[in-house]
Amino acid sequence: MAFRSTHAGRIRLTWAGAAATALLLTLHPSARGAPDPAATPPSAPVPGMGWGGGAMGQRSADARFIVMMIPHHQGAIAMAELALIRARRPEIKALAQRIITSQSREITQMRQWYRQWYGTDVPAWGIGSGYGMGMGHGMGMGGGMGMGWGMPGMATSLEALKTAPDFDRAFIEQMIPHHRMGVMMASHAEWNTQHPQLRELEAEMVRVQSQEIEQMAQWYRQWFGTSGS
Repeated sequence: MAFRSTHAGRIRLTWAGAAATALLLTLHPSARGAPDPAATPPSAPVPGMGWGGGAMGQRSADARFIVMMIPHHQGAIAMAELALIRARRPEIKALAQRIITSQSREITQMRQWYRQWYGTDVPAWGIGSGYGMGMGHGMGMGGGMGMGWGMPGMATSLEALKTAPDFDRAFIEQMIPHHRMGVMMASHAEWNTQHPQLRELEAEMVRVQSQEIEQMAQWYRQWFGTSGS
């Protein structure tokens, strides 16, 4: 659903789509013809990934997913926490609380697994961190959708929400593409996931966030009298 409410909303969805494509190429390198790190011996460097060398470049698809999904979750939580303060409608506040609860729990679980599987804490995601997507700083979301806390554009996205004249509308216009990106990340990560418990979590993310997308889309049509195309 591409909302037609504002020009800024269209920009958000365009950038979100581009960023989602970049995330897909990082989580599932075979989509662009690059070697699959999950099938690469641990002692061999992973070419073409933009991660740099060393231990980070040798981590599995599971490690890659966790490193990228945690800041994505943190971005949703940051927006949801703002909704608890600024939203007018109780439905938005209730959804925000569910997002905070579920995604905080998932972050805790992913951090525990990462320490268990890789013997270290989850490294920070970001350009130059070894887990960047090779996108460069120009991949910022402009005035719209960021990918997660500490990811390009997220601070701008939060600042826009803080001052949005119609917060509920702006929240939905930003959270739907954010959730869609999360669904794409989780669904494509399942292709290479090595740990069954992580695959189960990814499937749960897809299910829950898809339901939340549909609920927000229904509210948008009901409250703002417009439908997507």
